[in-house]
Amino acid sequence: MLRKVLIANRGEIALRVVRECLDQGIETVSVYSTADKDALHVMTADEAVCIGEASPQKSYLKMSNIIEAALGTGCDAIHPGFGFLSENAEFARLCEDNGIKFIGPSAKVIELMGNKAAAREMMKESSVPVVPGSDGAVANIQAALEIASAIGYPILVKASAGGGGKGMRIAKSEDELKNAFEQARLEADAAFGDDSVYIEKLVVNPRHIEVQILADAHGNVIHLGERNCSIQRRNQKMIEEAPASALHQKTREKLCEAAVKAAQISGYEGAGTVEFILDDEENFYFIEMNTRLQVEHPVTEMVTGVNIVAEQLRIASGLPLMYRQKDIEFRGYAIECRVCCEDPLKNFSPCPGKIDFVHFSAGFGVRTDSALYGGAEISPFYDSMAAKIITWGNSRLQAIRKMRRALSETIISGVDTTLQFNHLVMYNRRFLRGKYTTAFIDNELDKLLKLLQTTEDLGKRKRKDSKEE
Repeated sequence: MLRKVLIANRGEIALRVVRECLDQGIETVSVYSTADKDALHVMTADEAVCIGEASPQKSYLKMSNIIEAALGTGCDAIHPGFGFLSENAEFARLCEDNGIKFIGPSAKVIELMGNKAAAREMMKESSVPVVPGSDGAVANIQAALEIASAIGYPILVKASAGGGGKGMRIAKSEDELKNAFEQARLEADAAFGDDSVYIEKLVVNPRHIEVQILADAHGNVIHLGERNCSIQRRNQKMIEEAPASALHQKTREKLCEAAVKAAQISGYEGAGTVEFILDDEENFYFIEMNTRLQVEHPVTEMVTGVNIVAEQLRIASGLPLMYRQKDIEFRGYAIECRVCCEDPLKNFSPCPGKIDFVHFSAGFGVRTDSALYGGAEISPFYDSMAAKIITWGNSRLQAIRKMRRALSETIISGVDTTLQFNHLVMYNRRFLRGKYTTAFIDNELDKLLKLLQTTEDLGKRKRKDSKEE
């Protein structure tokens, strides 16, 4: 088993990994920027090392500082969490070169799957369904126009490297494609240092379904079922659930089989996620593989009982998976709401500041992953997500009802959050029906914001009346 692990991340995921390591009897080292010196992951680890200034480029993305911290504290492994350097092949290779186990797949696999165009071609050659599009990166606008004409509009221009919706543009005509192609290249170069793009047929209003996989160094690969991650804004997920509702069992089985195949052909090791889109007829297509732990992994843990972070540590130690596919049982439904320090009424603008008071819900089937505490600072330098609230029920409706309660009981004062917005989604008819698509937020946003404004106005009126009394 691993002896000492450095967690190259911050916030709730750093705390999650620290806790798991401590539960396993593994020593922990947290790293932090000057902005995070009082963060909970710093307080709970066995050791903590400052790796730079507040800016991510000078701390959490500073590879040399992280490696130096790991070597200086005698760590034999680094857990990258998600975001930051978690899918950086150069960082994984740097760990390997310094005799430090990178808790994830090899640099070679990260590099392969990080290039979406190359990953797409590998899947295509292995009969994993892919969206019709270009064979690899597209060299110039003329080639792009020819491909678009062959597969038909609308089309999607996508960065070959990276993710998170960056370097992605939709084009519905030749004129739009000319501009979209150039804009996608510029954004891809700025975000990833790689301006190469490829082209796919745009599947209009798809469902975004992903499959969690685990793979060890001994050739064992299993899946932990699928998650519906279709509620997104600006290509960023907001609410996830497992299993995906309104999905035929045969489609579910084929999705999971394809995900396992994708992991096998890539030589994958660790926890990973294979992402697909589904059209109205449940035809599904591979879009990418995330070579890391996903933000939404808790919903899968809730319906399978599998501790995914514990399995990551086990795999990194060279041990075989604790489970075989026949051991995995799916029970009930789970939902996750991401609570972000943002103001929905101001175009979801970030709301950094000091947390005055925090109270999270509890009870059977309710879980909260967060590093918040009264007095904590929400920094403007990092992602605005402050907590993940996850609920489980025997039925989807029961999980939803528990989420309604959990959100209403949660108190985060001092900054604006998306708590109330998420709460309103739990009552939305389209959400309750279960067969929603990635267009959900676009279609329902105005309605949700009007309701939110009404509830906020009522709240202000009540507070005013109570003061006057």
